Order: sequence, then C-alpha cells, then structure tokens
Amino acid sequence: MPDPEPVPGAASLGNAPLHLAVALDDAGWHPAAWRDPATGPAAGLFTARHWAGLVAEAERGLLDFVTFEDALAPQSSLFDAADDRTDQVRGKLDAVLVAARVAPLTRHIGLVPTVVVTHTEPFHLSKAVATLDHVTRGRAGVRVRVSVRPDEAAHFGRRTPPRLSLDTIGTPEGQRAASELFQEAGDYVEVTRRLWDSWEDDAEIRDAATGRFIDRDRLHYIDFAGPHFRVKGPSITPRPPQGQPLVTALAHSSVPYALVAQAADVGYVTPHDTEGARAIVAEVRAAQAAAGRAEDPLHVFGELVVFLDDTPGAAADRKARLDERAGAVYTSDAEVFTGTPEGLADLLLDRRRAGLSGFRLRPGVHGHDLPAITRGLVPELQRRGAFRRAYAAGTLRGLLGLARPANRYANARNAEVSAS
Repeated sequence: MPDPEPVPGAASLGNAPLHLAVALDDAGWHPAAWRDPATGPAAGLFTARHWAGLVAEAERGLLDFVTFEDALAPQSSLFDAADDRTDQVRGKLDAVLVAARVAPLTRHIGLVPTVVVTHTEPFHLSKAVATLDHVTRGRAGVRVRVSVRPDEAAHFGRRTPPRLSLDTIGTPEGQRAASELFQEAGDYVEVTRRLWDSWEDDAEIRDAATGRFIDRDRLHYIDFAGPHFRVKGPSITPRPPQGQPLVTALAHSSVPYALVAQAADVGYVTPHDTEGARAIVAEVRAAQAAAGRAEDPLHVFGELVVFLDDTPGAAADRKARLDERAGAVYTSDAEVFTGTPEGLADLLLDRRRAGLSGFRLRPGVHGHDLPAITRGLVPELQRRGAFRRAYAAGTLRGLLGLARPANRYANARNAEVSAS
C-alpha cells in the first residue's frame, strides 16, 4: 500500500489534488427533492437499497468519503424547534447503522456517520465507530454534532439545553452557551480518542497453545475526569485498524472553529466567496496554532449545495421548479451553486487557492446531482489534473494523506520501560 502523501497544517496546499466528499441527507438537500422524478418512490428513502445505491455511485466517482446526516428529532424547517409541516421528508434511519449496513458493499470509500454528541455517551460512540472501522478495514469516521433543540433534549430528560435561536446565538450570552456546548464536544472527542487507544495494537495474543488470548498489560484505563465526563475505560473493542478513525465537524463561526482546531481531522466550513474562504482558513489555522496543533495535519473542507446540469441555465431552472413546489426559495448555511460541472470545477479550484484542501458537496437532489458530481465534475477535475484517477490507499486516513497515529499509552509504557 502506498504511503499517504503528507497533509500540511498551516502550510500552503499549492497544487495538491483536491479531496471530495458528499453529504447524504434524505432525498437531497432541497426540501422538495423527494418530489423530484429522479428520486423515485419516497418510500425507498428508508431502505438499504436507497443508501447502498448512493454510496456505490459516490465510490464509482472515486470520492474520498460520504457522510450520513442524523438527528435525534424529526427534521424541521426551524433552527431550534420542531415544525408541523407535512410536505417535507420527516424521519431518519440511524446513521451509524446505515454506514454499517452499506460497508460490506464497498471497497474503497470512507463512511462517516453523524452523531449528536450532546445527548449520547462517548463510550458508546467509541465502540460503534471502532466496530465500523473493523468492518470496513479502516474506512470509518464520524461527524460530531451538537444540539440546542429542546425537542431532542426532551427524549432523554437529563438536561435542559440553553435556549439558542438565530436571534440570540450571536449575543454574548448566546456565545457563552454555545462555547459550553462545544467545549463539551471537545471533551467528548478526547474521551473517544483515548478509548480508541486504550487497547494497544498487539494486545490480542490469540495463542491457543498457551491459552493466552489477550495481554492485559496492553489494555489501559483512560481515567478521564472533567466537567462533563468521568470515564474509566478501557474500551471493550480492540484498537481500530486506523488507530484513530477520522473525526470531522461542521463549523460556521469562531466557537466551532476552535473545536475543529482542537479536536478534528477535517473541518467543514461555509464560505460564500473566495475571500471569505481565505479569512475562515486563516482563523482556523490561528486557532489550530493556539491549540498547540500547528504542525498537525488538518484538512479544511468547503461546503457547497450543488445543482448541476450540462446545459447552462438548466440547473437554475430546475432549482426554481423545486422552489415553487416547496413554496419558498431554497437557501442554506452553505453557498448554493447552480451551473455546469465545468463552472463548479472553476469555483473549486479558485477556492483551493484560498487554502481549502477539499470540499464536501451537498447534492440538491441525490438522484440527479450525485451522478452529475461523479460523472460530470470528477472527469472535469481529472482532465485538469486536480483529482485522482484511482484509489491509491486502503484506509480513509490514507486517502486523505493522514498517517496512522501512534498509540499514546504504548508510547507512555515504552518510555517507562526505557527509563527503568
């Protein structure tokens, strides 16, 4: 297996090949996507066939990874509460289980489910994603997500979340509340990473002749104690094939940028122009340096919702028809691109010069825009020498040029042995 190419931290990316991922959600990111003829019967959204087909298409396009959206309450058109709409998709399958279901049908592409960390436990996540990494032989990751919705908290009854809305999140009080949630998410990731390391790579002996299955000295208590979690460890799952599966997070402002800088391997950001991308990358890199990770590899991916057609103007017309069905013009936290694969390639390469190493694309309608990415955008980028023509690594970390991390507890134990 070829060694992964090095990934810069704060250094310039130069002309390094782009990385591409797609975010899969329902029938697509437009709220009327489920009514588009390319989607097929809406009942198929809750079948393994639907998700397996989408991931197979993404792998056919040689994409680095796919992410699966998830939540703990039905989808809503509101930021901080449920709505009563019946004209949009409501209901989801569990993202981790979907990833596990499609995993045996794939060979190369990374699988990155979303997990709401505000109301789940890092011990459960660590073993679930470690298991996915074993099943895929090193192609698992996770997107950590915080929640401020009261209806999600009400399913658990353990806490009263801060009341944050689009109007209050920018206030000093809102920023303090958001900071607390993201600091908790940072601790969550730290616990998860320690649990992944709690088994050394050679902890399993499996010597039938001597009857020794495991070397107990190579399992470690993590003894994490903080304001949000107290976790003893070790995990019950052997160390994942990647050592540390990929950790990713979406960030829109300074508070979540700090989480990305402190804890993630990939951060997704939402600039709406090239200068905005340059400013965001600079802020993330500064936060990375402040977190003591200036030399660590960290990818910053731009987010785009995409509607693609070969004919100029056709994608905008198609989006307009979907907007009419939805009863409102669709907008997003991310920039919405309507155009041709060639035009999108121009935009991505321009944004790369602003310091972005890749992009997570959100297809407006999966049935139409995902194939437009894999069969239109990818060949155009390949023609320009900006994207791979074959998978050249067997793990997700390898695809992204990330080395397999050493085990922190093995390092500490070896240092103690050397000192004695």
